[in-house]
Amino acid sequence: MLIKKFAATAAFLTLFSGAALAGPQFVDDSGFAVSGFDVVEYRNLKQVPVGQTQPQAVPGKANITADYNGAKWAFANEANRDRFLKDPEKYAPAFDGHCAFGVSVGGKVQANPHLWRIVDDKLYLNITKNVVSQWEDDVSGNITKANSNWTDLEAKPQATGDAPEFDSSGVPLS
Repeated sequence: MLIKKFAATAAFLTLFSGAALAGPQFVDDSGFAVSGFDVVEYRNLKQVPVGQTQPQAVPGKANITADYNGAKWAFANEANRDRFLKDPEKYAPAFDGHCAFGVSVGGKVQANPHLWRIVDDKLYLNITKNVVSQWEDDVSGNITKANSNWTDLEAKPQATGDAPEFDSSGVPLS
């Protein structure tokens, strides 16, 4: 089992080993933080137990936005935008929206907004369903490792490559 996890982690880091310039907050081809999904709405979704698939993220609207941390954020409604602007650090995902498990193993890669979990009032995103299962094997331990690694990773460029199993086209909504 340990060898299998090591191989999966090595493959994960190899897949995304090229570097691309990134701003303070990760922004993909959509031009929005968290691919145009409403980060406030995660708090309204029913979080499921570890090992189960979380509800899908809620798309924001292109005409309801705010700027924060060098990025444009989209929201499903004006009330969510206003909540975000009152306390953006509460709603912004950990690690500038990069994959939390990737950060825990020393990488900085894109995340899939549908693969999320809120832990101790902080939003964490991951890249693939397989990565989510590794993340969930030891959520608190992975958060500890990621927090430790983030100090060195934050200023570094992220690896190139899109999040497999995720398409950001059509988000935010017009």
